Amino acid sequence: MDTFVHPLSSRYASQAMQELFSPARKFALWRRLWLELMRAERELGVAIPAEAVEELERHLDPTPAELARAEELERETRHDVMAHLRALAEVAPAAGPWLHLGATSAYLGDNTDLILLRQASDLLLARAAGVVAALGEFARTHAALPCLGHTHFQPAQPTTVGKRACLWIADLLADVERLEFERNRLLLRGAKGTTGTQASFLQLLGDHTKVRELDRRIAAFFGFAGTYPVTGQTAPRKPEFYLLSCLSGIAQSGHKFATDVRLLSRLKEVDEPAESGQVGSSAMPYKRNPMRCERLCSLARFVISLEANAAWTAASQWLERTLDDSANRRLTLPEAFLATDALLLLWHSVAQGLTVYPAMIARNLAEELPFMAVEAILMEGAARGGDRQRLHEKLRLLSREASRRVKEHGEDNPLFQLILQDPQFGLDRSTLTRLLEPARFVGRAPEQVAEFLAEVVQPWLTAHPAAPQEAVRV
Repeated sequence: MDTFVHPLSSRYASQAMQELFSPARKFALWRRLWLELMRAERELGVAIPAEAVEELERHLDPTPAELARAEELERETRHDVMAHLRALAEVAPAAGPWLHLGATSAYLGDNTDLILLRQASDLLLARAAGVVAALGEFARTHAALPCLGHTHFQPAQPTTVGKRACLWIADLLADVERLEFERNRLLLRGAKGTTGTQASFLQLLGDHTKVRELDRRIAAFFGFAGTYPVTGQTAPRKPEFYLLSCLSGIAQSGHKFATDVRLLSRLKEVDEPAESGQVGSSAMPYKRNPMRCERLCSLARFVISLEANAAWTAASQWLERTLDDSANRRLTLPEAFLATDALLLLWHSVAQGLTVYPAMIARNLAEELPFMAVEAILMEGAARGGDRQRLHEKLRLLSREASRRVKEHGEDNPLFQLILQDPQFGLDRSTLTRLLEPARFVGRAPEQVAEFLAEVVQPWLTAHPAAPQEAVRV
């Protein structure tokens, strides 16, 4: 009978992120944490024989047989750390008596989590760099292509396709800059003992300075600036909330991007990439649904919801610790990073494959542009001797008439012709055509794109190399 396989593994997340949160990676880190504890304790005066350290060094990567033996022992002991301690001692008997000296389960579990959270954050930053680069190229290509702006999803002053893409980039950059900040603030829990007082290590080493040095050496080996200065039995849970808040931000920005593409797809201005054999509907063969962006929104909703879980974990720590965070952290932390990884992979695939339809963009803009141009038309008519107040009232009436014809009869916007035929304005076709040139209405949008890419995006990309893009399962 088939067993359940998590969709994040089977459908969405990358192999690289799955390997980070794999049992093999986790338990190999446990063994390295044991090794560095044993090595530091020996260097600080504990009479641990060199043979114990050397034997442990030869067994840092657990074999499948050793992992299976640990699972067997866990069913017996109902304790994962004790099970792995016994399994390791069986294959490294010289190291066995000295394993875990002065430590608690949190020494392994929490330090491992912090190491993995930092590595997973690094992968997400590299994934995000790929998205930023793809969107930056898209913005550069379409920097000056005028399009209809939308506020409240109603026609608004024109912008450019490239300027709109810069809004997507700016949101994502704000998210990843915050993620990098929180990543850089992560510290190890270190060797803190059962309730964070380091009593067991003080008894073992007999010197406060040596206890502090033990913490420093372990942190330095794993590349951390230090350890949290005060803890209970566990590492503080607030940093996990801060990280998941950053992932929620990435998801929010991804959802906004994907929703924009879905709306633009309905307007026939932009399409996400599609496979040649892709089927949009089992009943409607003509359909080409924006399925990648829909999936991106779906994953984003999941990631956003996980932030609240981390908040409750931080809020629910009793005194020096409580164990009711264990099961949900095992689920929430990996799933948050796996789902964000999947989201960024999808985002990159869409961003680098967007198809733009300039003719449709021009058509949609042309339908509304006469309304956008009324101020320029008013100024031109007044400059030619017309009464501004009368022209203003006339434009109000003509605009309403044009809108009525469009809505009631499905006509193309007739405002251009109505103004051309009205002698009060005294405007010829060439003048009106000039006043309706789309580029007149986009302000500094093309210049803003160039400045933003040169002054903000490119410097960030130079400092943040993109990860190799993995194939997206579509």
